[in-house]
Amino acid sequence: MGLVGRGISQSRTPAMHMAEAAAQGVCGVYKLLDMDAPERCDLSLAQMLRMAEATGFSGLNVTYPYKIEIIPLLDELSANAKAVGAVNTVVLKDGKRVGHNTDLWGFAESFKRGLDGAAVRDVLLLGAGGAGVAVAHALADCGVVRLSVFDIDPDRAARLCDQLGANRPQMVLNPVTDIEALVAKHRPDGVVNATPMGMAKLPGSAFPTGLLDARMWVADIVYFPLETELLRAAREVGCRVLPGSGMAVFQAVRAFELFTGRAAKPGRMKATFDSFDVEAKAFT
Repeated sequence: MGLVGRGISQSRTPAMHMAEAAAQGVCGVYKLLDMDAPERCDLSLAQMLRMAEATGFSGLNVTYPYKIEIIPLLDELSANAKAVGAVNTVVLKDGKRVGHNTDLWGFAESFKRGLDGAAVRDVLLLGAGGAGVAVAHALADCGVVRLSVFDIDPDRAARLCDQLGANRPQMVLNPVTDIEALVAKHRPDGVVNATPMGMAKLPGSAFPTGLLDARMWVADIVYFPLETELLRAAREVGCRVLPGSGMAVFQAVRAFELFTGRAAKPGRMKATFDSFDVEAKAFT
């Protein structure tokens, strides 16, 4: 198995999959296929996919920036991948490439466990790309009534609202171009960052931290670093926060099942994820 993306050298996904496989008595190998690495920087996504097939991979996870770009390269899409319009897991079996989306369930499960009881009447989502579309559908499934969507590409935010409106017609959807004006007029109950902003490779915050309010909750899907600039500022203000670790673990649980046909134990995979922090503290 492997993970294809850019700037993914700090990913904890390989360790989670290999530790879970070992715990089940399976010899599992999971490779980081960072397209920013010198040996792959000249490869296209199509070439990388062909190489994975040729070398016997059972499947691939796909992350930034390929979750939408990979779709034309696949033979089939699962029902949820088709509805969301983004793929983060590809099963390679019997000569076919089948795309799935485990981000949707991963974020929803993390939200239900980590922000239980949080107000969901009105939420602002930052990012309408491959991760954003999955998170938007997950927020709908978590009971969000009104969702405002911001993206640096306003047309992409509008397209996500149209798509979600067709799939979840009960929601009120609002593409926005000015975050500050939105917060001043209609403070959201919560803010979700589904952009890559905050990653080690892309430091900063997609949401202006000066607009944070202790009455808001804040979620981030970025998990390397685990505490992004946005989450750190939110904690300091007094907001409830949801780090990206939950989504990372739960999407991996579902992906492991798709790759191997075996049920994974979330607690065991989370323990592997958390072990990185224990190891880091040991060296500080």
